[in-house]
Amino acid sequence: MSESAVESLDSGNTLAPPHDGGVWDSIREALRGSHRDYTAGSVSRAIFILAVPMVLEMIMESIFAVCDVFFVSRLGASAIATVGLTESWLTIVYALAIGMAIAASATVARRIGERDREGAAHAAGQGILLGAGVSFALGIAGALFAPKVLQLMGATPDVMAIGSMYARIMLGGNITITMLFLINSIFRGAGDAVIAMRVLWLANAINILLGPCLIFGLGPFPRLGVAGAAIATNIGRGTGALIALSRLIKPGSRIELHLRHLRVDLAVIRRMARIAWSATIQLLIGMCSWIALTRVLSTFGSNVIAGYTIGMRVIMFALLPASGVANAAATMVGQALGAKKPERAERAVRLAGGYNMLVLTIVGAALAIFARNIALIFTPDLAVVPVATDVLRIVALGFPFYAWGMVISQSFNGAGDTRTPTLLNLFVFWLWEIPLAWVLGVRLGLGPRGIYFAMTVAFSTLAVAGALVFRRGGWKTRRI
Repeated sequence: MSESAVESLDSGNTLAPPHDGGVWDSIREALRGSHRDYTAGSVSRAIFILAVPMVLEMIMESIFAVCDVFFVSRLGASAIATVGLTESWLTIVYALAIGMAIAASATVARRIGERDREGAAHAAGQGILLGAGVSFALGIAGALFAPKVLQLMGATPDVMAIGSMYARIMLGGNITITMLFLINSIFRGAGDAVIAMRVLWLANAINILLGPCLIFGLGPFPRLGVAGAAIATNIGRGTGALIALSRLIKPGSRIELHLRHLRVDLAVIRRMARIAWSATIQLLIGMCSWIALTRVLSTFGSNVIAGYTIGMRVIMFALLPASGVANAAATMVGQALGAKKPERAERAVRLAGGYNMLVLTIVGAALAIFARNIALIFTPDLAVVPVATDVLRIVALGFPFYAWGMVISQSFNGAGDTRTPTLLNLFVFWLWEIPLAWVLGVRLGLGPRGIYFAMTVAFSTLAVAGALVFRRGGWKTRRI
């Protein structure tokens, strides 16, 4: 048995030695919650055990995204456009939440790799304080200015009439999104991915069951229309966040949070805020380019926005499970660098990228072939179906590249090097994608299809550029 496999953490607990049995043994280990040391043993087996719950977690997130738009689509194109326009601004909330989650996950993973259990818990507590403060400020602003946000995005009078309350609830209740993302990222950074999976499954199951009840007024529930979808989302994710927090303070977990870890430590918060800020800018650069593209698409009418929203929800359904593999790679990178094993971190990235590419190539081909059939599942509107079909077919062309891009970007973040992918995003999305979208969509007269092609080319470019920078290895020496 290797020394690293039984080395004590500062609390006296030990990690289990790597046990590389068969595939079914690994699946069982992954689903019941593994206590193995991810800095030792087989890299491929470690990725597999981490990735299984993370992929399942993202599959549930994908199911929620698709079910949500499925129910809302029954209310008409204006309701779908409401969701699409609001979510264009929710991307800012997601960027901040994910940025803070990246900072927390990377810091916790590094401390776990260093065998500093107390430091990991302290980082988790400071991350929660940072997230709560930011989301509270955003919630007040969102609740007050939600209708103005819809107007700014070019909402029609019909969309304004039914969508203002939806936007207020979603933007004002963003703390449920932030806390769920943040606390689950702490578990993932610690290598306890199965808890994050269970919490998200519960949160989204509540959302999926409650959503149609509040949207359509089933049984004793009031008919609230599109606003019901927002209420269901906040109830589901809020419940998940509270349960995740309860598991974080439960004795015996990899991260044991106590009141002392929630005392404000400005030095740690500043370090995490620097990582989070860079990660947020990284994500905002990409996400705000989506806002810009959505604003351009809105000039083509509600049918185009509705078809685009459906198509991108299905794309999310396909890509989110692959982000589970990317998250597994990020955890491996963070813990391996903490254990002073950069070669192990690099091998984890290469293996995860290869697995992702194989799966997404198949998924992309299926989306392209069955695009129209998939679109018809979500809407019978023959003015919306062709738009959704175009989105699916064109964006799916770049899936093999997206697979690598997701893993490499998350691996930079897992190392705490959020600056590199930020610069890459700035170049690709603002200096390349948006000008290309204007040339193809407006100048050359391709319309919405030109914009979809620009998205595909941009994300593929990001993957290639990221791989070239990754090979230089600067991320291996990043200190956090």
